[in-house]
Amino acid sequence: MFTIIPILMVIGFVVVIGGIIMNGARYMKNKNAPRETVYARVVAKRTEVRSHTNTNHHHSADGSMHPSTSRSSRTYYYITLEFDNGQRREFADVKNLYGLLVEGDSGYAAIQGDWLVAFERNGG
Repeated sequence: MFTIIPILMVIGFVVVIGGIIMNGARYMKNKNAPRETVYARVVAKRTEVRSHTNTNHHHSADGSMHPSTSRSSRTYYYITLEFDNGQRREFADVKNLYGLLVEGDSGYAAIQGDWLVAFERNGG
């Protein structure tokens, strides 16, 4: 039992550090990608709610441990664009465009790597 706990701790540490490195690499890739402007149409919008349960243990005045549980959630927003060639691509809403766009809107989308950074609607 005591030999498996350090192994599990090392595995957990490697997974967490690996995730941080992967997210940082993805961010840098998108940040350094060239920005391109393409004509597109908004074909779908969706949300995803992810919730987490956190359990903490607190010491009481008598020295005993008492668990407390809290829940937190976060909503992620996604926008799917269709381009002139018929290709569709979904983007995470990193620039808070979700509330400004409606399915069916068409115009020029500024794309940088995997990010939709701006959308200029057609006039009229």
